Amino acid sequence: MKRKIFITTMLLACCAVCFAVIIADVNGKWSAVFNAPDGNQYPLTYTVKVDAGKVTGTLETAGMSVPLDNGVAVGDSIKFSVSVQGTEYAHKGKYFAAGDSVAMDVTFEGNKGHTVWTRAK
Repeated sequence: MKRKIFITTMLLACCAVCFAVIIADVNGKWSAVFNAPDGNQYPLTYTVKVDAGKVTGTLETAGMSVPLDNGVAVGDSIKFSVSVQGTEYAHKGKYFAAGDSVAMDVTFEGNKGHTVWTRAK
């Protein structure tokens, strides 16, 4: 019985460490291009920090910098929102370790968009 508890505890600890490693890989500077519904393209730079599942950072675009709000990371999933000139942009995405990229869905004012983040160089 004690052995089962010990093995189960060790497996759970290993899983927690694996999730922490995945989350840590989202940290850093990322580049993306947002294709707006009107056909315009907007270059974006995200600076992301994840600490104990809480996401903080900034989004830089068009000469302005705005904070990431309400950010949460669990496993390879990340979500947060940003407010640009009074419009809230909800972000929900997934980190892909194999390609070192993030697929991000963005929702705003009833519209949906998609971006792919790559590490900024």
